[in-house]
Amino acid sequence: MTEEKKEKWDFKPIIGITLVSLLICGLFYPLLMTGIGQAFFPNQANGDLAKLNGKDVGSTLIAQNFTLPIFFHERNETQSASGVDPDITLQDAYSQIPGISNATGIPSGTLTNIVNQNQQGTSVGILGILCSPYIDVLQINLLLIKNYPSVYSNFTGTG
Repeated sequence: MTEEKKEKWDFKPIIGITLVSLLICGLFYPLLMTGIGQAFFPNQANGDLAKLNGKDVGSTLIAQNFTLPIFFHERNETQSASGVDPDITLQDAYSQIPGISNATGIPSGTLTNIVNQNQQGTSVGILGILCSPYIDVLQINLLLIKNYPSVYSNFTGTG
């Protein structure tokens, strides 16, 4: 009778490597990155939260779903790769002014001035390329709520 040699597998090194990798990649590294983010970039690490009357009302990094005609709206077609870009072009903002003016009674000229005064991205960007001007929808809507409390009283808690 010949005895078959059975190979025994030793799983201890595999389990050890798995546990060490899990601790490093799943616990220590995320905690380290979170700590660095909180220490050096706390506003961005927390989502760049926008406040209204001391309450968090949204993130300036992600598009908000404004549906009422008294507000500026995000892009109609998703021109950004993610589809959650919080900004609109100046042309898009200008095209929304007549509807917002009709819905709120705020003169079109006043809304145009607000858009012009709050445009961003007009400086030279990375690699010396001029950035196209844009409007942060959440920020401009919060500005309207703040500057026109009688129109937006339902959103300030004063109505």
